[in-house]
Amino acid sequence: MLAKRPSVGPTESLSSKYRAGKASSRVRRSLRDSSLVSRRHRKPDNSSEGSPRRSPMVTLSVGPARRLFAAHEEILCVSPFFATSCRGQFLEAHGRRIHLPDEQPEILSCVLEYLYKGDYSPRLLHNERLDTWELEGVTVTADGQTSDATFFHQGVGLTILKDTAVYCAAEKYGLDQLKRLALRKQGLHSGIQCSTILTSARYAYANTPDTDSKLRAHYLALIIRCRHTFKRSGTMQMEMEEGGKLFFDLFVAMCNHMDDLTSSKAHLPC
Repeated sequence: MLAKRPSVGPTESLSSKYRAGKASSRVRRSLRDSSLVSRRHRKPDNSSEGSPRRSPMVTLSVGPARRLFAAHEEILCVSPFFATSCRGQFLEAHGRRIHLPDEQPEILSCVLEYLYKGDYSPRLLHNERLDTWELEGVTVTADGQTSDATFFHQGVGLTILKDTAVYCAAEKYGLDQLKRLALRKQGLHSGIQCSTILTSARYAYANTPDTDSKLRAHYLALIIRCRHTFKRSGTMQMEMEEGGKLFFDLFVAMCNHMDDLTSSKAHLPC
């Protein structure tokens, strides 16, 4: 099990310590995007006289089981992905339905909750007295893990961190504020098993572009910071034998970390 991570402060930056990519900076402003609010209240354009009135509701069919969700078109169109869909590219000719066969219902539910409320459960709260960020209602389970941290991803057949899946969904749907929110929330969880961290890291690498280094940098920093635990993990050895870009980046980050330590010692006064 990993040591409990302090809830104070943002995700540690790798750009200065490990030079493996950018990590998220602490943002003290509200996580609600002002443009999001303005677009929610924008009236639809019904200037075309004589055209049939479209329903404001859109049905989303999610996952292999085709679980159905309903949402207002105006809310969905905050996302560039759904805005394109609602213009007709993915909508059925009759029924106004968008199919998302590869999405997980649990994750789509988080995305919709964010679009309507500016956050998703568990909510992110700022403790003004301690000047720290907290997750509402989160408890520590018997095995030392914070509750609501993971879920079973049907698509990959493994348990991964929920906030990682939300981050990747936000990347797909073009919701940058949701990506920042998911990354901040993930940094507040503790007690995550090594196997879950490695599985989630692989999922993050598979579902984010190389140009988006923030979530990847978070995992590299996490593994390096908890390297003593990972060294004792049989899962880590098995994962490293399979290789992949994750472990190439990790190797580079570790080398840079050792260089920084060596350089720091060399500049210490005798």
